[in-house]
Amino acid sequence: MSLSRTMALLRKDLQLGPRSPIFLWALVLPVVITLLIQGVFGGLFEPRPRLGLVDGGASAITAALQELPGIQLVRYPDAAELKRRVESHNVDAGLVLKPGFDEAVRAGERPLLELYFSGESLASNRLILAVTTLDLVRAVAGQPSPVAVEVVQLGDGAALPLADRLVPLLVLYALLVAGVFVTSFSLVEERETGTLSALLVTPVALPEVLLAKSGLGLLLAVLMAVVTLALNGVLTSQPAALLLALLVGAVMSVEIGLLYAVLAKDIKALYTLIKSLNLFLLAPVIFYLFPDWPQWIAKLFPTYWFLDPIFQVAIRGASLTEVAGTLLVAVFICLALVPVLWLLTRRAAV
Repeated sequence: MSLSRTMALLRKDLQLGPRSPIFLWALVLPVVITLLIQGVFGGLFEPRPRLGLVDGGASAITAALQELPGIQLVRYPDAAELKRRVESHNVDAGLVLKPGFDEAVRAGERPLLELYFSGESLASNRLILAVTTLDLVRAVAGQPSPVAVEVVQLGDGAALPLADRLVPLLVLYALLVAGVFVTSFSLVEERETGTLSALLVTPVALPEVLLAKSGLGLLLAVLMAVVTLALNGVLTSQPAALLLALLVGAVMSVEIGLLYAVLAKDIKALYTLIKSLNLFLLAPVIFYLFPDWPQWIAKLFPTYWFLDPIFQVAIRGASLTEVAGTLLVAVFICLALVPVLWLLTRRAAV
């Protein structure tokens, strides 16, 4: 087996790849789906309170609001523009701080605090913004807050925001589309058109072709998984652990793609195989969407063993040591698939 011939085949596939709808699908679709899900579910189910602000005198309240991570602050030039934005529900509430507001509060006066609420804002957001504003006014006046808030987390912290629980679906989809679809469709199409047979008449060997196809799927799978995680804002401070988990996931996806290519005689059979087995591959994501379900069931599916380390590192901030056991099972599955692939490939002669 020649590495130079393998690299030449890989370069050829990279150059011709953009001509294939499946290749373009692998590049575009994960991004589109991520943006749609983040736009709908991220904004609909987990909205941050949006506060519009007009500050006529560089108030300390403005500085304090800018440091609050849980509130989205939007500055407007005047009160008229602010009221229009509140009425059209561009923001949940609008606050107007007139010149000299802080000085009047510190002098013991009772200046007018103009706080407007949108009729379409959530009651919870109104409460958050009202309590926060009043608390900041008290801080300007030098008065202690009337209550002390202690945040206590009950349970095991399994309940995550819906947008975070959808990340495994998005990452797994990116890996499967690039690793499984691109690899399998590329091989089956070349076999159908006779390109593969013509190629094998040359000094190129079958393992070199399979390695080149695998390299294409692997590169594309890792790239799109990283892009998906970046779009979701969950690239962590432990890139080594995350990259290793993504590599293992990409390798398993490519191996599944090779299995599909070997078992499917033509494109029609490949479509049938994908429709039949993809539910089996995607099944683990259901248990992230419904964390109250028995989680041991997810471990029956092979994709769980690389998907869970990705989830734990990217979403929960786990270290490589914490996910090493699960990741080793995924590596073992990848290694176990190698002789199976070799036997099937030799028997089917691709």
